[in-house]
Amino acid sequence: MTFAGRYLKDHLSVIFMECLFVFIFAVVFFLYHLPLAAVFYPSLLCFLAGTAFLGQGLYRAYERHKRLVHFQSLGGAEVREVLEKDFQGKGTVLEKDYQSIIENLWGEMQRREDETAAAYREMKDYFTVWVHQIKTPIASIRLSLTGEDTVLSRKMASDILHMEQYVDMVLTYFKTGDHSSDYVFSHVNLDDVIRENIRKLRGDFIIKKLALIYEPLEETVVSDEKWLSFVIEQVLSNALKYTQEGSVTIYLEKPGILCIRDTGIGIAKEELPRIFEKGFTGEKGREDKRATGLGLYLCRQICERIGAKIWADSKVEQGTAVKIDFRGGKEIVTKM
Repeated sequence: MTFAGRYLKDHLSVIFMECLFVFIFAVVFFLYHLPLAAVFYPSLLCFLAGTAFLGQGLYRAYERHKRLVHFQSLGGAEVREVLEKDFQGKGTVLEKDYQSIIENLWGEMQRREDETAAAYREMKDYFTVWVHQIKTPIASIRLSLTGEDTVLSRKMASDILHMEQYVDMVLTYFKTGDHSSDYVFSHVNLDDVIRENIRKLRGDFIIKKLALIYEPLEETVVSDEKWLSFVIEQVLSNALKYTQEGSVTIYLEKPGILCIRDTGIGIAKEELPRIFEKGFTGEKGREDKRATGLGLYLCRQICERIGAKIWADSKVEQGTAVKIDFRGGKEIVTKM
């Protein structure tokens, strides 16, 4: 139904009342044997005047309707500013009552938003302090293992590395949630970032006796080195976590597309579209109590902000290939 149709439907009572008045006058004139023409001409004039007033009301209501529809696409603060400027104190008694209700609801919503923001800041401050405090004993334990090369020391070093990863994940989670501007773009040599993370994770390769297949890529991309390193570390950690035998391969699928492939347990077809969702761990992840469902979620968030795309191809018991595409409008340099 059109706006005009809805408006007329809402004012049917007024139209009916006007017709009723004309009918009453006609009946009274008929009972007193007065000429009905005396009713017809005034009724016609009243009808024309009423139609003009109704048309004016329809036009004004339509204009207000268009503005309100436009406001639906605005942000909350903009809507409030426009409503206060254009509508505050205007309209019928009921419209003013609705304005008061909206104002009260707005105030309550703003109060709750302020409380939520304050609670979030308090939580973030607490975890930030906790992260920096927990790093001290972790560094102390790592220092105690310096110079030792036994099966136990390598296992402890691997566990410490995983602790550091989870600690760093806390800070990364808060920074991505804050839409942090902590991004510095430059020409990044992919080999430098990959080698750094291989050195960091070499203990896991040794413990699990997995082969690393990697040849220098000799490629440079425009990205943020720190955040890109976090993404590659998470992908490599996942490959090591879910691969019990075989290898992890790092290569370029084509210029600008980095691929990290493992020979692990793979991902079920129905779960594959959801692995980058926040908190999703899948069946295998639920079996592994260490899974948080945040690693790949943070990887996608970071990739979106550094102008890259990330996705995965996988088959159960045949391994997983995670691919990162740096070609999204960024410069790719291949060394010759």
